[in-house]
Amino acid sequence: MSGEEDARWLEWVTKQFESIAGEDKEIDLDEFKTALKVKESFFAERFFALFDSDGSSSISLDELLGALDLLIHGSETDKLRFLFQVYDVDGSGSIDPGELRTVLKSCLRESAISLSEEKLDDLTLALFESADRDASGAITFEELKAELEDFPEVMENLTISAANWLKPPEAEQKKQRTPRYLTRAYWHNNSRKLLFLCSYACLSLALFAGAVLQHRHASVCYMLAKGCGQCLNFNCTFVMVLMLRRCLTWLRATWVLRVLPLDQNILLHQIVGYAILGFTLVHTTAHVFNFAQLSERSDFGLWEYLLTTRPGIGWVKGTASVTGVVLQVVICLMGICSSTFVRRSGHFEVFYWSHLSYVWVWSLLMVHCANFWKWFVVPGLVFLLEKIIGVAVSRMGGLYIVEVNLLPSKVTHLVIKRPQFFQFKPGDYVYVNIPAIAKYEWHPFTISSAPEQSDSLWLHIRSMGQWTNRLYEYFRQLSPAAAPASRTPATRRSVEATVGNGEESLPWPRRHGAVASNEDRAVELTMYRHGDSRAGGPGRSPPDDPGTAERGEASPPTEVSAKLGENRRFCDIKCYVDGPYGTPTRQIFASEHAVLIGAGIGITPFASILQSIMYRYRGRKQNCPNCKYSWCENIKDNEMKLRKVDFIWINRDQKSFEWFVSLLTKLEMDQADEEPEGRFLEMHMYMTSALCKNDMKAIGLQMALDLLAKKEKRDSITGLRTRTQPGRPEWAKVFRKISEENKGKVHVFYCGSPALAKVIKAQCEYFSFNFYKENF
Repeated sequence: MSGEEDARWLEWVTKQFESIAGEDKEIDLDEFKTALKVKESFFAERFFALFDSDGSSSISLDELLGALDLLIHGSETDKLRFLFQVYDVDGSGSIDPGELRTVLKSCLRESAISLSEEKLDDLTLALFESADRDASGAITFEELKAELEDFPEVMENLTISAANWLKPPEAEQKKQRTPRYLTRAYWHNNSRKLLFLCSYACLSLALFAGAVLQHRHASVCYMLAKGCGQCLNFNCTFVMVLMLRRCLTWLRATWVLRVLPLDQNILLHQIVGYAILGFTLVHTTAHVFNFAQLSERSDFGLWEYLLTTRPGIGWVKGTASVTGVVLQVVICLMGICSSTFVRRSGHFEVFYWSHLSYVWVWSLLMVHCANFWKWFVVPGLVFLLEKIIGVAVSRMGGLYIVEVNLLPSKVTHLVIKRPQFFQFKPGDYVYVNIPAIAKYEWHPFTISSAPEQSDSLWLHIRSMGQWTNRLYEYFRQLSPAAAPASRTPATRRSVEATVGNGEESLPWPRRHGAVASNEDRAVELTMYRHGDSRAGGPGRSPPDDPGTAERGEASPPTEVSAKLGENRRFCDIKCYVDGPYGTPTRQIFASEHAVLIGAGIGITPFASILQSIMYRYRGRKQNCPNCKYSWCENIKDNEMKLRKVDFIWINRDQKSFEWFVSLLTKLEMDQADEEPEGRFLEMHMYMTSALCKNDMKAIGLQMALDLLAKKEKRDSITGLRTRTQPGRPEWAKVFRKISEENKGKVHVFYCGSPALAKVIKAQCEYFSFNFYKENF
């Protein structure tokens, strides 16, 4: 740092010290733990011992500055020496296996990673054998330094360490950058939306101007009210057109998609909604002023003009003013209840029920305005037809939820018996009604199973609101693994027998440390046994042990059956499904290089897409009749133009990976052989609760996980071959690498939190990638 930065850093650290130390001007161990904000006290105690150079059981300002100066300004060797001292618990000058195990156990707790004691022993052994190069039974400083040099990404940013908690915030650099909305990339990537908005604005302006000119001989307030009224005639109808889901789904398959921003219909619906609210407020205010002027020249007072039918204003018995006031109140309430705060705060039902007021709005508009019916009649008939079709389709077939799996983080996995007539595309969503939960409520969820899976429909629903919480609690209170009466004893025994196979017959056994839940393994094994299409085709055996399905080894460990019974329920619960409806992800097969980014439960649309992609990928695989070598021909066809798929999944904690780890493992198995041009599907897993590799508290653990993954060819956290990366992705580096691969035009599909969507969209605009956000 420069002299000025050093002075600022010193001043900042001094203030931090004074705020922590209090009146005694010393920091004790408890104050140090609080300030360091670590989950595991081991590191706080080790850092405290090293900072406390005089052994007084407290840290002075001078001692703190000396230690931080070493960690921030010191050489690479100085920082490594500090790290070595943290690991050398007994101060003997070397690290023995017991000390290394203690450190790694603390690293696991700090990163919120849960592994078995056996796996911890494996990690300790892998790192110790690699670092103890002279086989002396202890790791010296030179050996640790040599080991770290094999991990350049760790050495590169070792400064980002325990000193982070007292590093001054970076000074905000005011750069002269072109506003995002004025960049060429932004206009290129949003051309359809911007053109549409310009056309919409011009049309609204033309309608406003036409109405004003038509009443140019009246007062200004009256002209303003009439101009806004004409715009409201158009907007109150157009806002409905943007939500004709069946029509929009059909249009997505036509050339219209290349001209109109159909994938952003929700955003446009919101914009038109805000426009309606604005026009309504101006329209009402203008009429109030107009009535105030009229009341001065007539026998009626202002309140009579506004709240009674006496003045006779309006084409239906003078009700224009009364209906106008009611409309103003209803539209304002709809606008407030539609805000992001209401929808995202677990009160979706408030938004849902208030939005149903659109029926009253249209009815009152018919009475309020003499010309509204002319705007409404055609779109209204289409809307009514869609509703009738939706009700008819949803009530046909008598759908039933036949199985439920309760997954971590309160995720409910529903298995619905799929009717023969139900056809959908990967990434589509449906509206679901479960009378047992709420008789009149319909909620949208993405289909997580592939279209090729003909027997059932999967939905993964995370508990985030009142309805979803009631859903989870309803199935949690059902008897575990209770088969319905309609299931025969033979069927029940078949399922139990399938589940009851030994560990060796499972595709992802616990000996590998996978986090796949027992119920997922049992379900997958069931699919392999019975030739289910979800397992990759009729009669396909589990890849870890071909032929196990025919041998039928016996009896499982007791804990497997217990956990299966706790989380899995068989049932026959009536439900209704309205859909399917298309989403932006329908364009994935028309792209050449697709990047799928899911945050948390945002993986659900991509679960369906990935399965469908791999079905098509297997269809293009070729096998040599002599040596049985398999490869995938680089064929471009009308159904799938994809040359490369990158899947990025970001999760907060380890348990969240259990949702779809069995599916991802199966996808990895489909690509067991390397292709000449590299893997067709690449997976990238990120766990945000885990500390990054360059954090001093996690360096040893991440090195051990890397070494064990290379040895076992399997990640210790998820059980996948893909190594789980700690922390968050560095999007600039991720997209730069994707751009350099040059596999064709890149389309990025995202589903997850809106905050992360803004970050990814900005990067896509910088690299000129097409960005699509799942939104419904």
